[in-house]
Amino acid sequence: MVPVVLLDMFPYSLRVTHGSNYFVNSKLFRPQYLSAQAFHHHTYFGRHEEGTLENEFSGNLVEVCPTGVFTDKVFSQAYTRKWDLQTAPSICAGCSTGCNITPGERYGSLRRVVNRYNSEVNGYFICDRGRFGWEYVNGEERVRTPLRSVGDETKEMSDEEIDRLFVDLKKGEVIGIGSPRSSNESNYALRKFVGAANFYPGIADDEHAINQLILKLHKDSAFHVPSVREIEQADAVLIVGEDITNTSARISLAIRQSARNQAKELASINNIPVWQDAAVRELAQQERSPLYILSNAATRLDDVAKQTVIGTCAEQAKFAFAVAEALSGHVPSGLSSQQQELLSEVVGALRNAKRPLIVSGSSNGSIELVKAAANVARALSGDEPANLALVLQEANSMGLELLVNAEHTLGAALNRCASGEVSNVIILENDLYRRAPTGIVDRALTKAETVVVLDQMYSPTTARATHIFPVTAFSEQESTYVNYESRAQLSFQVHRPETDALPGWKWLTEGDADINSIIGACSEESEGFGSLDGLVPRLSQFAAGLKIPRQSHRYSGRTAMIANLNVHEPKQPADTESVMAFSMEGMPAMKDAAILGSAWAPSWNSNQSISKFQEEVNGELKQGHTGTLLLTQKTERGSFFAPEVVEIDAGSDQLTLSLAFQIFGSEELSARSPSIQKRMTDAYVALAPADADRLNIKHGDSVVLNGDFVVLACIREKIPKGSCVVHCGAQLNRHDLARKVSLKKAGNSVERRGLTGLIVSDLCEESY
Repeated sequence: MVPVVLLDMFPYSLRVTHGSNYFVNSKLFRPQYLSAQAFHHHTYFGRHEEGTLENEFSGNLVEVCPTGVFTDKVFSQAYTRKWDLQTAPSICAGCSTGCNITPGERYGSLRRVVNRYNSEVNGYFICDRGRFGWEYVNGEERVRTPLRSVGDETKEMSDEEIDRLFVDLKKGEVIGIGSPRSSNESNYALRKFVGAANFYPGIADDEHAINQLILKLHKDSAFHVPSVREIEQADAVLIVGEDITNTSARISLAIRQSARNQAKELASINNIPVWQDAAVRELAQQERSPLYILSNAATRLDDVAKQTVIGTCAEQAKFAFAVAEALSGHVPSGLSSQQQELLSEVVGALRNAKRPLIVSGSSNGSIELVKAAANVARALSGDEPANLALVLQEANSMGLELLVNAEHTLGAALNRCASGEVSNVIILENDLYRRAPTGIVDRALTKAETVVVLDQMYSPTTARATHIFPVTAFSEQESTYVNYESRAQLSFQVHRPETDALPGWKWLTEGDADINSIIGACSEESEGFGSLDGLVPRLSQFAAGLKIPRQSHRYSGRTAMIANLNVHEPKQPADTESVMAFSMEGMPAMKDAAILGSAWAPSWNSNQSISKFQEEVNGELKQGHTGTLLLTQKTERGSFFAPEVVEIDAGSDQLTLSLAFQIFGSEELSARSPSIQKRMTDAYVALAPADADRLNIKHGDSVVLNGDFVVLACIREKIPKGSCVVHCGAQLNRHDLARKVSLKKAGNSVERRGLTGLIVSDLCEESY
């Protein structure tokens, strides 16, 4: 018997209990979701017909089952017994949530990623972007060796050429462009190499401004930034302009869970234990904690939302500012009677809540949305700070913003190159064609004499480089990342790279520096990173200097791995920088859950063995480390932002544009993974039926956007007339698009994947 796990993982109440009893709320069943089906005395689990489980958490079925009923196709293609995988604790690089994961390696290639329990962040679940988005690590598009451009060709660089290049760069004027997907250590090393005055964020200017505002709000004593676990406890939620399912799916799941808190409260009043899930659901029926969503289109959370407001970014910001005014005791003006009625409902729910939560983020590039969300939270704050969760876009966006000067922008860096002020630039793990308009990037890189790019994958930016250096992926290096709540976490190296790749900081650091000294220097010299050094475990804490093995005590076949090449078994590689070893020997891993490569206990071979390392089921790890919050020093309370909203007059022939994101395809690296690519959709523009009729556009047609870009048309019932939502995918640079666009039907179709990857809720309603 294993612990009972009850979770609204699917919109339609997938519940997992002991053994293999999987069942779905049949009243709300739809064919896209898992169901239990019977034939005679046999029971089958899956869809009633062949197809995909259309849910961003479906991969968790593989782990939830303690008996191994389910597996996934990706792992099955290169199957390895779990005890034959080399593993280490790691951090997901798919978004800013910072979920804890355990990657597994065999024969030099990454084989799978599973959830690693962290009571404050991801708990027992990770999304499918994190679970299946790692395949690029083994991909053919990886940069494998240092290269330099010679005419139209590239040639490998010798050690002498590499040394000479970095010596010459150090002597001259050089600027560095950091990365929100690179580690703190690599960004710090680049800043150290070029100097703080020449270090710039590799983030779009509008996003950088929003991130710096978020950083400022983090320090304001009026606000508390909740962990994922705390988000689950909210009893009223207002989401302002963030499609949270597609930008931070694990937080979306926490918000979905929070909608059940009303049912739990009713159960408590009626003396029904919460673990009696069927009784709690029967009592609550459709009673939910209030969730209100301001969005530019329908979202995956609409089915649990009490009310949704769909409009442009300006319209959403206006309504949120009105909520803040009403909470402060003022009477907002300029609202219709319908909006006034909704406003009263939202204000009443937030006022009456014990644990209200406001959620927003940077994805739409609208600083007004974040200011409006902050105003609402500030109006709610009294003696205690209000819960304000502000989501950033990438794994280490927060870490990069802590290292960079607030006044420095990517636009300024590119202008310095284009004007000839500087002729040398180092670009760290970044494709600038995702960060700024194409023409501006072209001019800057054309003018620069030396363009050094350090990256994992080939990209349009590496194509413009004079020198390219291979950088290790998340599983090939030890590093730290900072999530949306300023929680710094340590990610261990799982396996050695099969190429010449090095961590970015090693290319940029002189001498024999190791990861411990770099983390120590970053902690000492960088404002806000004072407690970073405490993340690193010291070898001295273990008896006789024993290390933690990355391989399990059941690891097999090591002597035969390369026997087809050489019968001599080489010595296991030594890791001189970490407390972990590429070995089976060492301190038993179960002694410290914070450095637990994979959970195992006698008679417990599944991930459910994590319960043996917890104080109680779903509780704290006995020796675990949940990370370190960096921004704990609060400033005095700030003031309300002026409710200023920039209106965009699209005119009669144009549509007001906002952005759409997809969990499968919007993140740069996971979009290079074959399994994710199968679920991706082409770039599309979603528009209202009335606008589609006016333009003679049908669902699935190819349309021309602003006379330059060909995308697919997606007709959506809930898009307001006069506006459109664009998903850029891998085809478009969103910075080439204006905030108002014109559309016309294209002559030729350019469909590659089509729209089959869409799983947004209103497409189900519209039967596409």
